[in-house]
Amino acid sequence: MGRALLSHFLILSNSSPRLASTLSCSGFPRHFPSSSPLIRRSSRQFRCHCTTVSPPPQPASPETTPPTSVKKRVVSGVQPTGSIHLGNYLGAIKNWISLQDKYEALFFIVDLHAITLPYDPQELLKATRDTAAIYLACGVDPSKASVFVQSHVRAHVELMWLLSAATPIGRLNRMIQFKEKSRKAGDENVGVALLTYPVLMASDILLYQSDFVPVGEDQKQHLELTRDVAGSVNSLYGGRKWKKLGGRGGAIFKVPEPLIPPTGARVMSLTDGLSKMSKSAPSDQSRINLLDPKDVIANKIKRCKTDSFPGMEFDNPERPECNNLLSVYQLISEKTKEECQDMNWGTFKSLLADALIDHLHPIQDRYEAIISDPTYLDEVLEEGATKAAEIADATVSNVKQAMGLLRRR
Repeated sequence: MGRALLSHFLILSNSSPRLASTLSCSGFPRHFPSSSPLIRRSSRQFRCHCTTVSPPPQPASPETTPPTSVKKRVVSGVQPTGSIHLGNYLGAIKNWISLQDKYEALFFIVDLHAITLPYDPQELLKATRDTAAIYLACGVDPSKASVFVQSHVRAHVELMWLLSAATPIGRLNRMIQFKEKSRKAGDENVGVALLTYPVLMASDILLYQSDFVPVGEDQKQHLELTRDVAGSVNSLYGGRKWKKLGGRGGAIFKVPEPLIPPTGARVMSLTDGLSKMSKSAPSDQSRINLLDPKDVIANKIKRCKTDSFPGMEFDNPERPECNNLLSVYQLISEKTKEECQDMNWGTFKSLLADALIDHLHPIQDRYEAIISDPTYLDEVLEEGATKAAEIADATVSNVKQAMGLLRRR
């Protein structure tokens, strides 16, 4: 978000959509394209506020309508590797539904981050489409949020190279995820992309002049690097230096702030309450995948790790599994954890399994409908990439001008 949430991804801020719900459980968009039996697309105009220079304000008159306030921008993404699981959903995607109402939102599939380690191209291709379909199935509304694939906006890679000039290699060598993953893969076999992917992540964020970045606890270090890189570029090339080159002057990048959900930001493994639920964990028993069938969900919850303490407790450091499962139940059912405090494990597990099945079933139905309509899905991704590129290209143009690169005529 880790990296799969930009958790890996990422999550930037300036617009938000509100999900119009026609189904009862998760909220699903009711806007679908006229060409599809499922969706009628919205033609809401997309406006870029991050790179244009506004004309001098005109004197107000009684006939003048006050301008509407500009929403702040949030951008986030999930890596298309493995299956999207409950941790991705509760830690990122579910939160996007409320964010799209409050902010100008851009949500993308970070496929370029998925190639930093050995991978299967066919699996990546399928996983990218599946991830986009899951975004929509979970309630992301393309009439309110831009949904696109990272590699469809070329400015991500171009800005990454420009930012590399202001990123100390020592910082990259100290990134925790790089050290852990390079150790597992063997230092001699690790590609350069694994070292430099935090610069790409910084590009993902700064490209859209984000105000906020929804991140998990394990992504704070990457956001700190992004903020430092933004500050370095602003100091080295912004202000009067940029103005002398014909630019508007001032800061080139906004310095984004973290947006960390109070609960659900870190869903733990079903087999170890101290480890994060992860796509890369060798055992599928450790996670609930969003597309798991009912019987699989029930079996995983039945077999998940518990403890020998009586009753259910929240916030007891000696009971990490209990804390994790109660948090999941609270987020899925929207009921209070106190309702379960007198239950035994058998009763609670049955309750949790039923709640998960009831919550995920409409998402699974919606996913099947969307993935079976490739024309609609392609249209959503094309429109999202077009809107995103409008902002991204303007940002890259400003950065190249401030860095003294000759414009193409």
